[in-house]
Amino acid sequence: MRKVEAVERRARLALRHRLAVGHRAGDVVEAASSMVCLHGTDPVTSYLSARARVEDMSVTDLERALYVDRSLVKHLAMRRTLFVFPCATLPFAQAGASNRVADIERRRLIRNVEAAGLHADGARWLSVASEQVLAMLSDGREATSSQLRDAIPALQGSISYGEGRSWGGPAPVGPRVLTTLSAAGRILRASNDGGWATSRPRWASTKSWLGTEIAVPPEAEGIAGLVEHWLRVFGPGTEADLKWWLGSTLASVRRALSDVHAVEVDLDGQTGYLLPDDLEPTEPVQPWAGLLPPLDPTTMGWYERDWYLGPYKAQLFDSTGNAGATLWWDGRIVGGWRQTDSGEVVLQPLEDIGSPGLDALEDEAARLTHWLSGKRVLPRFPSPLWKS
Repeated sequence: MRKVEAVERRARLALRHRLAVGHRAGDVVEAASSMVCLHGTDPVTSYLSARARVEDMSVTDLERALYVDRSLVKHLAMRRTLFVFPCATLPFAQAGASNRVADIERRRLIRNVEAAGLHADGARWLSVASEQVLAMLSDGREATSSQLRDAIPALQGSISYGEGRSWGGPAPVGPRVLTTLSAAGRILRASNDGGWATSRPRWASTKSWLGTEIAVPPEAEGIAGLVEHWLRVFGPGTEADLKWWLGSTLASVRRALSDVHAVEVDLDGQTGYLLPDDLEPTEPVQPWAGLLPPLDPTTMGWYERDWYLGPYKAQLFDSTGNAGATLWWDGRIVGGWRQTDSGEVVLQPLEDIGSPGLDALEDEAARLTHWLSGKRVLPRFPSPLWKS
């Protein structure tokens, strides 16, 4: 069994994730493809993640890909998380993850509206509401959630959550119908009415936005496609890594590993996997410095993270598992970063990496400060280190 040491895994990460100097992506679509997809839950993440992988990238580069060329699409998929997918990957994501999310969302919404007494037949109500949304968007128009709710009575109404708790209160059911439809691939987040750091999407039918419906393969083929993409980018990894990343079952992961003929490798005593045509050793790369945003796909790419995260989980991940802003030096996380009130990016190192590493990170912080041009981007999921 071929052994893959941590130092080689870090070299693969630097090259495959387009983070090492001289190995950056040519454009934002290539950057997203290089990572399978970019995280989109926090709108800032996709911009800062693309910027870290594309030299001289501007905000308009990603906006053009999302809203003009439509070569990238925001879509709910693995772990009920919003991602930015290249269109070529969308069919695998729909079959291998999104359909499962849509089914869970649908059943939960039906159960909730019936339990709240909002609709006696939740399934019939959801079917009617969904068809009315699709009919309203069928002529190619885009509409906000509020516009759809105002025009479609079936989308009106609220359900109370968490009574007596600080986060509790009434929650409208209309957005949940849109979430279910979007996970099912029937509608997509189209134009954005907010700035690049704010998410205020207009909704459009998938066919009108992309020019065609998503060509969805069988579920097993979709999962195998996602696993193959993941191994190409993040491999080697373990079954636990894949199960977590997919938000799927161990049985599905094992079936997909068999379907792609994955080869077992030794990861310091653990069994990992690589694709059969990707077994050649990776040579070490020159030390590199990087400032990655909260929820960056590199930071979030594995379940078992000790080989690049070390002892810093408590400082850099919140209680629900969301990663904060991170400092990287030579393939490892060595701290975090934040912005001051004036917008300056400042380092929050958690260990001494020596003068060359610190100087390189200070240079990256200055470059990011310049790129942000005074705009302060507050993370939706700040790490304990950021908040401190």
